[in-house]
Amino acid sequence: MSSVDESVLEKAINKMLSEGANYAEARYHEIRRTSILLINGAVMGVEQSVRSGIALRAIVDGGLGFASTTSTSTEAVEKAALRAVAAAKTSAAGVKNPIRMSPARLGRAKYSVAEKKPLEDIAIGDKIASLLEEYRALVPGRNGFKVPNITMIYTDSVEYKVLVTSDGAYVESRVPRVAAMYNLAAVYGEKRANRFGELGASGGYERLKEFKLSEKIQDDINSLYISLVEAKSPPRGKLDVVLSPEIVGLMVHESAGHPSEADRVLGREAAQAGMSFRATYKEETIGSPAVTVVDDPTIPGSFGFYLYDDEGVAARERVLYDKGKLAELLHNRETAAIYGTESNGAARAMDYLSEPIVRMANTYMKPGDYSFDELIEDIKHGIYIKKYMEWNIDDIRWGQRYVGLEAYVIENGELGEPVTNVALEVTTKELYSSIDAVGKELVFYAGLCGKGEPPQGVPVWMGGPHVRLRGVTIR
Repeated sequence: MSSVDESVLEKAINKMLSEGANYAEARYHEIRRTSILLINGAVMGVEQSVRSGIALRAIVDGGLGFASTTSTSTEAVEKAALRAVAAAKTSAAGVKNPIRMSPARLGRAKYSVAEKKPLEDIAIGDKIASLLEEYRALVPGRNGFKVPNITMIYTDSVEYKVLVTSDGAYVESRVPRVAAMYNLAAVYGEKRANRFGELGASGGYERLKEFKLSEKIQDDINSLYISLVEAKSPPRGKLDVVLSPEIVGLMVHESAGHPSEADRVLGREAAQAGMSFRATYKEETIGSPAVTVVDDPTIPGSFGFYLYDDEGVAARERVLYDKGKLAELLHNRETAAIYGTESNGAARAMDYLSEPIVRMANTYMKPGDYSFDELIEDIKHGIYIKKYMEWNIDDIRWGQRYVGLEAYVIENGELGEPVTNVALEVTTKELYSSIDAVGKELVFYAGLCGKGEPPQGVPVWMGGPHVRLRGVTIR
């Protein structure tokens, strides 16, 4: 599956070492992408692109240098290698804490995600026809309720990489992915509401049918109808609350995944995306024993799938919160060296213009053994929040707020009337400590997680089961 002369990467490694590098890394990174934009059933744009090049990193006397080139010729790549070494030497002159790469289980492997329907075998016209078919299945308006704007975006990509490092890693990978995004703008009289959704997985074109896209969009249209037409104001105060997997997935991504990124804990993200409460939090406990949150890149078919990270480290499940206790941080080889541990394979780069930084992959709360009926059966007066319309969280990932789009009162163990604008406001510890029961069903949601400067967006899954919270504040 190689589309680059691997000897070029080896020559770049040798050039960097000969110029004084203590560590050298070369990564060929290619992304072939197709995108289709549909607005209200009209095809507004089609894009097909190839983005490829070679990224190079060198460490010289504790200084790190990065360079990249679109050319795969030996001459151009060796010139870029010299730029990486020069940048590392410049950095080394002023570095206070020399950069080191921790020992790690480095891979020598080739792998590819299987496709039942290879993406390149599907004509662009067939992809457009499938998207139009999904749109025509929708029933957007009724009883004065309208959805004047339905935007749909189909994207597929094939990410191909070859990574070589001076300390023995060689990893060649090919990961095809399919994604669908949509945005709905709804109107009922003077009321307005929007809903955004995203579906994504690794694999071939067969994934689009598996998404059941029109069903998902129609369900969100129905949620908008309930919120704008039928829902009442919610009860306020201290209540028992059940959260859906959609809310739980967002919650663990934002308040377990991001604060567990080691570079954020070290303050590396302070100017761009904030810091982490784990930098100063002195307690071992963050939640109840019912709470275990993990991040696992190796889930087959996942949007954030990989088997080796972009430093050649074997991927594995990382336990972030273990039965209510703080556990692992997400590490690349640099942060692992600072903490005196091994990398757990969390280094990812968006493309050849980007260097690997600490990233999540597929972050979720481990399921428990409760059915949904069991979660609500002993709640006398509470709230079930099924879908959110907005959320926010502070820059240390401690104080957070989730506002429900579709929600229901729980009365004497049964779902009652719909309510909307349900605002759950909690700290991270209050949130996880209030969970006393976790559902059986695990559901994942796709997203593009943004981080870094220049910004990098990478595919992720976030998910979980239904959970029950006792005595939390609804505003």
